[in-house]
Amino acid sequence: MRWKFPAGALIALAFLVPAAPAVAQAQAPGLNAACQTVERKVYKDIRELVTIDLDTATNQQLRILTADILAATDSLPVLPDRIQERLKGTPDELRAFLKKDLQTHWLIALRISVGQTMTGAGPNVKAAAQKVLDEEAVDAYLAYLNNGLYAARALDCASQPTATPTSRPTATPTATPSVSPSATATVVPTAASSTPAAAAGGDGGGLPVTGAQTATVAGIGGALLLLGGAVYVIGRRRRARFVA
Repeated sequence: MRWKFPAGALIALAFLVPAAPAVAQAQAPGLNAACQTVERKVYKDIRELVTIDLDTATNQQLRILTADILAATDSLPVLPDRIQERLKGTPDELRAFLKKDLQTHWLIALRISVGQTMTGAGPNVKAAAQKVLDEEAVDAYLAYLNNGLYAARALDCASQPTATPTSRPTATPTATPSVSPSATATVVPTAASSTPAAAAGGDGGGLPVTGAQTATVAGIGGALLLLGGAVYVIGRRRRARFVA
C-alpha cells in the first residue's frame, strides 16, 4: 500500500522537531561572487539528523525523519527530487532509501554544489574547490561550502584592482582642452583672411591715375615747350645778324 501523505505536511512536521545544536549555530556573514557581504548559505550534515534506528523505526518516525532531511537539503541539487520520489513509494522503499541510497545521492549533490562555485570564480576559489573535489569526501565538501569557500573568496576579492580612481581623472582633462582651442581657431583665421582680400581688390582694379601726379606732368610739358620756343627765337636772330 502506497502513502498518500503530502510532502508539504512532512515539511511541517520537520519544524516541530527541535534542531540539533550543531545545526542551530549562527554563521557569520560572508562575501558572495560579486564581493558583496551577504548571509552565508549553511549546508547541514544530515547524518546528525538520523538519531533513530532505521530498521526498527515506525512509519511515523520515518516520515518525520524524511521531512527533516528534505528541509535541510532543499537548496541542494538532485537530492530533494530523489526524496520526493521516495515519498510517493511504500514505507519499505523509503526505509531502504534512507539506509542505502541517501548517502550516495547526498554526496553527489554536495559535489555538484562545490563544482558550481567554480563558475566565474577567482584563482583561490578554483584552487580550493578543486582540492576538495579530489578528496571526494562528504566532510571535505561540507567544510569547503560552509567555510573554505568564503575564505578563498575573500582572498580573491582583496586582490581585485579598484576601478573607481582611474575613471575620474581621465574624463575631466580630455573634455576641457577640446572646447577652448576649437573656438579660438575659428576666430583668428577669419580676421586674417579678410585683410588680404581687401588689399588685393585695390591693387588689381586697373583704375587711371589722377590728382597731383597729373598736374606735375603737365607743368613739365609746358616748361619744355617754352624752352623750345626761346631756343627757336634766339636761333633766328643770330641767323639774321649773320646775313646783314
